[in-house]
Amino acid sequence: MPDLVEVLGEPLGRVHRLIDEHHLVGSRRDGAFKVPAEFIVDGHPLSSLRGTVIVLQDAGFGDDEIIDWLFAPDDSIGRPPIDALLEGRKSEVRRVARALA
Repeated sequence: MPDLVEVLGEPLGRVHRLIDEHHLVGSRRDGAFKVPAEFIVDGHPLSSLRGTVIVLQDAGFGDDEIIDWLFAPDDSIGRPPIDALLEGRKSEVRRVARALA
């Protein structure tokens, strides 16, 4: 978490709120809580991530599953969903995510 505080330039309490409010999602797979670097752009959470995370949670995905889905190649998008989000294609990503419900 200290690295995340430093990268975002926010106090720990604010970082916890960003996670609680789904602006960021992370995992404890390797012990320490980690947020993929791709979720942070220019020192801020990727703006299109929150809505996408909420759609996936509504479809029953847990945090690890959300991260896995975002980084796995998707045939209908033609690339991993995170790449499409970084390109500004959030509507397309959310359409595909909604179909998973």
